[in-house]
Amino acid sequence: MKQRVLVASNRGPISYQFGADGSLTGQRGGGGMIAGVTSGLAALGPEASVTWICAALSDADRAVARSQDAGTRDEEGIPVRMLDIPPGILDRAYNNVANSALWFLLHQLFDTPNQPRFGREFRRDWRSYLAYNEAFADALTQEARIRQTARAGGLRVLIQDYHLCLAPRLLRERLGGTAGDARIAHFCHTPWAPPDYYRMLPDDVGLALLDGILGADRAGFHAERWAAAFMDCCAALLGADVARTGGLGGPGPGPVGRVTYRGHVTEVAVHPLGVDAPALRERARARDVRAHVGALRQAAGDRKLIVRVDRTELSKNIVRGLAAYSELLATRPQWRGRVVHLAFAYPSRSALAEYRAYTDQVRRLALEITEEFRTADWNPLILEVRDDYPRSLAACALADVLLVNPIRDGMNLVAQEGPVLSERGCALVLSREAGAAATLAADALLVNPYDVTETAEALHRALAMPDAERRRRSAALAAIAAADPPARWLGGQLASLGPSSQALPRRRSRRAGPPPRRVPAPPGRPRRRPAVTRRWRWPRRSRGRRRPAASAPRRRRADPRGHRRRTEPNGRLARRPGRSARRPCPRPAGAVR
Repeated sequence: MKQRVLVASNRGPISYQFGADGSLTGQRGGGGMIAGVTSGLAALGPEASVTWICAALSDADRAVARSQDAGTRDEEGIPVRMLDIPPGILDRAYNNVANSALWFLLHQLFDTPNQPRFGREFRRDWRSYLAYNEAFADALTQEARIRQTARAGGLRVLIQDYHLCLAPRLLRERLGGTAGDARIAHFCHTPWAPPDYYRMLPDDVGLALLDGILGADRAGFHAERWAAAFMDCCAALLGADVARTGGLGGPGPGPVGRVTYRGHVTEVAVHPLGVDAPALRERARARDVRAHVGALRQAAGDRKLIVRVDRTELSKNIVRGLAAYSELLATRPQWRGRVVHLAFAYPSRSALAEYRAYTDQVRRLALEITEEFRTADWNPLILEVRDDYPRSLAACALADVLLVNPIRDGMNLVAQEGPVLSERGCALVLSREAGAAATLAADALLVNPYDVTETAEALHRALAMPDAERRRRSAALAAIAAADPPARWLGGQLASLGPSSQALPRRRSRRAGPPPRRVPAPPGRPRRRPAVTRRWRWPRRSRGRRRPAASAPRRRRADPRGHRRRTEPNGRLARRPGRSARRPCPRPAGAVR
């Protein structure tokens, strides 16, 4: 029987645009999360029946959502259902809450003297975030009920990222009694903030986000430090019962703890996401990528290449990376004319003023570096602020040094793709605050992302590294990156959900009384046999009960020691000569009848 899998995420695996003639054309959705989940689902093959639910983010997407049927599919053939959420609700939920509040919180990006400010406008935005999550929960519930799945296959729901923190609890409440047949997982692709920083959120908002994720059977993170911070928040803010496994002893994957809250157990686990090395290398052999390889090689000549590929995202730390390159040229003049920095910074979240200002700052600093160090025959920096995936692959293939210095990052796939694509071996300068540092630390040059001088020194070490050492490190990094491909990452999550739901044991009924206790041996007397376990029972009441007739036959039954004893007509053990009648055990202190 096929396993039924539902995936929910803000951005889907396909997006649409209007052509010049008004026709609709689709292209693959961008981002590391989309690439990882798509590759993982494709690897499931015919053994799973998959539907991907996402939001319609553009006017073209909404046109598709209003006219779509169950046959809408992405490039991999995965059925996609787009939700036509009202634009006002989508904008407030996505831009004002998810991106302006939650993203900044989880990456610890707030300029705290000025931000955040949670006023009336935020309360309105929060209601939109709730409505947005309710729309996804309603769609997931509908899919779960329309296409009922036999128990042999099972229903698995994979909810992605911080946009949908409330959805697991909302879905569980909507499924009601049928929730036991479904297994829900939530995966956070970002870091998680420690309790002291997380408390910046309004109390009700912070509690609701944690409670929402704990509606899932499994909460996943890319690195153990993010999972540990999440469990710390659950214990400190919710007062939830948190049981930790003591750590993985490595980068994962595996469970790191269990959180019990509101009668439900959520397993917290780590699943590092790697890359599909064979598919990535095959894509890099395509004609468009090879054309860019030739153009970049000609532009760089025999100079060494420092490459970075990022979105113009505040957490990616592009400005400090450029400052470190400038300091390298200023303090190590031997590299002038011998190195070129290829910085590909793709536009991101241009609807937010902070991101537009940051992009302008990147452009200004790049211009200053070029004007200060450029010569007639040497351009020290090539900056591209546009999305060009084939050119990015070509740059990674040619890189001598790959610079990845985020302030904080859930994982970072570029740090893994670079060594996999490298043709001559690349040295990786990596921020210790990236989730990928948990797996790549041994062969990367780790830096403090706030320390520009340390980053400049690491760039010098990487450029001066012997070729053999650079190739050895690059091969080791590539092997680690390929060890957890998307298929294994997603398959591990599905397998970990198991065949049945996790729930707390049923509460003991009042008649069952306290749990069994050990009866200690009398003091001073040696124990000849193990202590007898005796169960406490409520005393019998004789008032109001009908006694058996006097003529009722007497019978024999075994006493607690196993001896056959005669019983009275009322069922009690007959009194032994010279001994008092047995009485019920006294009621324990504090017991309520």
